[in-house]
Amino acid sequence: MGSNVGDRVSTFDRALQLMKSSGMSITRHSNLYETAPAYVTDQPRFLNSAIRGTTRLGPHELLKKLKEIEKDIGRTSEIRYGPRPIDLDILLYGNSQINSETLIVPHEHIHERPFVLAPLVDLLGASDDDGIETSWHSLSKCSGGFFELWNKLGGESIVGTESIKRVLPVGNRLLDWCERTLVMGVLNLTPDSFSDGGKFQQVEAAISQAKLLISEGADIIDIGAQSTRPFAKILSPNEELERLIPVLDEITKIPEMEGKLLSVDTFYAEVASEAVKRRVHMINDVSGGQLDPRILKVAAELGVPYVAMHMRGDPTTMQSEQNLQYDDICKEVASELYARVREAELSGIPLWRIVLDPGIGFSKKSKQNLEVIMGLESIRREMGKMSIGSAHVPILLGPSRKRFLGEICNRANPVERDVATVAAVTAGILNGANIVRVHNAGYGADAAKVCDALHKGRWED
Repeated sequence: MGSNVGDRVSTFDRALQLMKSSGMSITRHSNLYETAPAYVTDQPRFLNSAIRGTTRLGPHELLKKLKEIEKDIGRTSEIRYGPRPIDLDILLYGNSQINSETLIVPHEHIHERPFVLAPLVDLLGASDDDGIETSWHSLSKCSGGFFELWNKLGGESIVGTESIKRVLPVGNRLLDWCERTLVMGVLNLTPDSFSDGGKFQQVEAAISQAKLLISEGADIIDIGAQSTRPFAKILSPNEELERLIPVLDEITKIPEMEGKLLSVDTFYAEVASEAVKRRVHMINDVSGGQLDPRILKVAAELGVPYVAMHMRGDPTTMQSEQNLQYDDICKEVASELYARVREAELSGIPLWRIVLDPGIGFSKKSKQNLEVIMGLESIRREMGKMSIGSAHVPILLGPSRKRFLGEICNRANPVERDVATVAAVTAGILNGANIVRVHNAGYGADAAKVCDALHKGRWED
């Protein structure tokens, strides 16, 4: 899939819907890439992605259907390699080799195009392989398969350059989450949250706190009206909305929100839907769709980023002895998170709208939390064995003021754990976290800036 004319993201959404309604079942999505134009360089930047799926259509029937979709979206005859609202190409079709007047499979230009190989490689991984990937690699006519072809063009070393970037569409922009670490400020509207319960229940207090978080450097405000601390009472969607709506109605009016993002911390489909109607940009679900499975379909329909967190059970059971049992925590967190990714993708959420959270403090003992923070790269590697693309999605980390930090530092009061939070956040960023969720946005932003400078080996005056 490629597009460089009009609202590129909306065009992709429409193309995916038309493909599904034409009898194609989409099983995997690649990440989303913004790429420099090739061949004809004097034109806008492209968005590129790829999908993997099944269909009863034969290859030429499929090609005909894709051409109909292109026409329906608005593609007309244009300059070869020039601007176009949508471009849909068949890269591979089963283990077929086709060389007809209208169709060549494998696509003849795969080997020379980073904007094709990057999303294609994302679709590989052995979680549901029936031998087809082995045949695909053999069709690449390269001893190392598509992986070697991708590496010959630069592979991961070129991602993040002007030629090709992974991006997350959110609000009216494309976020390059590898450019710098994003800071998510916590705004709890609950009377019983472990750190700041009861402080921001009134609209005025909540708005004041949002302004403070933004002034300290928060990029995202994550608003939650349901406590998910261990053993917390679970509210109904209506109770959650009663707390949430008055604040959402006001927070979107303040000028400080200009250029910032709003996230809703909920596991209810109904709450997520109402929040997005009120201009919330993303959904942060601590259950990854397990407590209210309808939220996956709703998130897909809403077309906003979806954060899937690792948790076993629910807040009342997550710290049970059974839910704290791991043989290899990084491997098991990766496997269980990937199960949530698969469910989300099959529900219609493209991989390029998914953010993953390993769930610090959820279904984990103190030592296990530390292992996860230090093992983020290991979690990515394990996920890459199941799906290359899922190893490259943004990771959100939320250790802020959690109990394990209090145990380590002998700080009973959560508010006194901000310095410990900085240490945990720093370790997380240096191990691959892209977004950090914190109560003290000033400390979090400073930690992120230092880590980013360390990563880049430079700093700005």
